[in-house]
Amino acid sequence: MRDASVKIHHWLYPLSWLYGIGVCLRNKLFDWGWLRSKSFDVPVICVGNLAVGGTGKTPHTEYLIRLLQHAGINVATLSRGYKRKSKGYVLATAGSSVQQIGDEPYQIKSKFPDIRVAVDENRCHGIGQLLELKNPAVDVVLLDDAFQHRHVKAGMNILLTDYHRLLCDDVLLPAGRLREPASGKNRAQIVIVTKCPDNIKPIDFNIITKRLHLYPYQQLYFSRFRYGSLMPLFPEKAKKRISCTGDEQVLLVTGIASPAPLVEEVKSYTSHVSLLAFGDHHDFSTKDVQLIEERFLQLTEGKRLIITTEKDAARLKSHPALGGVLKPYIYVLPIEIEFLQNQQYIFNQNIIGYVRTYSRNRSLSER
Repeated sequence: MRDASVKIHHWLYPLSWLYGIGVCLRNKLFDWGWLRSKSFDVPVICVGNLAVGGTGKTPHTEYLIRLLQHAGINVATLSRGYKRKSKGYVLATAGSSVQQIGDEPYQIKSKFPDIRVAVDENRCHGIGQLLELKNPAVDVVLLDDAFQHRHVKAGMNILLTDYHRLLCDDVLLPAGRLREPASGKNRAQIVIVTKCPDNIKPIDFNIITKRLHLYPYQQLYFSRFRYGSLMPLFPEKAKKRISCTGDEQVLLVTGIASPAPLVEEVKSYTSHVSLLAFGDHHDFSTKDVQLIEERFLQLTEGKRLIITTEKDAARLKSHPALGGVLKPYIYVLPIEIEFLQNQQYIFNQNIIGYVRTYSRNRSLSER
């Protein structure tokens, strides 16, 4: 299932071997109890992966938020706040900026203003701070991208792996993209194969299931992205709601790890797509914004627009260099996830059951 466009750098295997020794030693120290993992008296769900780059952690975290909120459970999320300018524990408020909490926490807080969103590079400290909050108290903590943060002993580990680059096809950094050996998957109770194509065949499910070699205690799910309707980043500036007719000329601006699926989606609206790709979590500079404007103005007037991701929109929205020329034409393409093989009900029951079983909230545990 490996994407042919993704290469393994074989000449870097010696460095991967040295890196692997260090990672394996660290994991053994946790397994032997020489390094301590801390448990908490509240359900903790970790959403992570073994590889660097995007596997869809944020859309899956948002799915969990919707699920738990609908069940009347008070959710809090905690991440390190990658590339934020602040340090230590920060509890997001309505006035928090991307610079204070990072792009993904900012996106989550914007979409779910009623939940607690916090960042802290020390996850144990961050969870402790969240558990002190009252009115209402936190019922469950979702850890974003903390599978390797073993100082926290999560009650449920959800491991994501990209359909186009399964963890069993990958190798350790720097030759590949794995942060730790593929055997690290054994710590997960749930494994989700993400970004599955729409035309995935029934036989593919069986092949992937066999190749991942999961244990009986592990549950395997498959998900795909479902794209929503285009939304203006600046509604007060937008001239009209976009309804693509196929004639539009799109400048697709991304700062994500894997833009290929997004490019494919946008090309289903119009064949006139120009990609301007930056690195993952890219911190847009003034020159970057100027480049975006230059590329945009090269498109045909009256038919041009800019499409970007929710994560990139979080970093662009408050950028001081973003002027009135671009604001009316920037649209955001939201992403949600959808489970395949009629697995949604089973997954939902698994998550809700875990939270209610281990909740410190008596009213939840008695439901």
